[in-house]
Amino acid sequence: MSTSKVSAARVATPKGGGRRRLSLPVVLLIIAGALALVSLVRLISGADDVTSVGQVHGALELAVPIGLAGLGGLWAERAGVVNIGLEGMMVLGTWFGAWAGFQWGPWVGVLFGILGGALGGLLHAVITVTFGVNHIVSGVAINILAVGLTRYLSNFTFADAPGGSSKQSPRIDPIDKITVPGLSDWMQDLQQRHWFFVSDLAGIVGGVFTGLSLLTVVALLLIPVTWWVLWRTAFGLRLRSCGESPVAAETLGVNVYKYKYIAVTISGGLAGLGGAFLAIVATGIYQEGQTGGRGYIGLAAMIFGNWMPGGMALGAGLFGFTDSLKLRGGAENVHAMLLLLAILLVIVVFWQLYRKKYLTAVISAAVSALLFTWYALTDQVPSQFVDAAPYVTTLLVLALSAQRLRMPKADGVPYRKGEGK
Repeated sequence: MSTSKVSAARVATPKGGGRRRLSLPVVLLIIAGALALVSLVRLISGADDVTSVGQVHGALELAVPIGLAGLGGLWAERAGVVNIGLEGMMVLGTWFGAWAGFQWGPWVGVLFGILGGALGGLLHAVITVTFGVNHIVSGVAINILAVGLTRYLSNFTFADAPGGSSKQSPRIDPIDKITVPGLSDWMQDLQQRHWFFVSDLAGIVGGVFTGLSLLTVVALLLIPVTWWVLWRTAFGLRLRSCGESPVAAETLGVNVYKYKYIAVTISGGLAGLGGAFLAIVATGIYQEGQTGGRGYIGLAAMIFGNWMPGGMALGAGLFGFTDSLKLRGGAENVHAMLLLLAILLVIVVFWQLYRKKYLTAVISAAVSALLFTWYALTDQVPSQFVDAAPYVTTLLVLALSAQRLRMPKADGVPYRKGEGK
């Protein structure tokens, strides 16, 4: 490796080597333990739909647009640009995807959705990188602009189209779906037997291999592709150096502006793809306001994942899972989650005692006792709590994971060309 690349690697890597990485066997053991815990809660509560094929399939479909928005936020922030405008870029993706999709087919709609989001990302890059406007102000402005622009355009496009109106598009042809013959039916049968662990594992496998949209496959592949590009290529190394120390990167000959522009434009394109997914796959139609704040939730998933693709995907999956619980079984499923949270907090208590953090252990024990009491004295939770469950879960997870977070050092920090000379 050349001297410049070694120096850039030092710029892009936090001092102290960071946290120790878990080996693959340990990760698999943790996943198996979590699934066993969920299975135990399912058996105790009788909420058999918690890990059903339909629940897992629904969770995956709900997680994809959030994950794409989070992936877009990761690209931008790894280059040092905070992208609050993800929501607006998703809105542009829904409108452009639907506009092209109902006229020329779903895959053309996907392409236009990406282009629509990328235009929003490019605008954000111009405002923040070239003109140095505050990143938060720019992002909020783009969100407002996207809503107003799509509402205005809908009056001239969808309103006069057959089956459309000023607030929704005509129906879009669906993208092909994949179901593995034999395996899907076998997993469905195993899941309906409600055995401990085996049925839950079958539900997950069946949910993944039943009615899987080709666009979902593309979205899932983008997660390892992002990891490889950003952490295993010279391009990714230079891009991340812009988010850690743009001044040091500039002294090494990196064109910081160029990499920021590329990252934020890709960020917008990924968010636009998430919007196109909502319009073409999730609903088959564009509707005003259908993003529902998923751009902001994607940003929260990225933070939960510590600005890493795998962690971000886990955060998106968590929100998708709780959102799907709300839609399938509602109060019964969310009531079962009270028991799961209570048990998880008991585990947290022992972990905090091991780390000699007694105050945190006491607080966790108190909350766990309240959750056990709530679960024991009720048969279901209020409908208002059911609707808020995905958002409450997101906030709790962010609060519990806040101590281990480390954002790129120059994320959101103003930078002007020539500072490194």
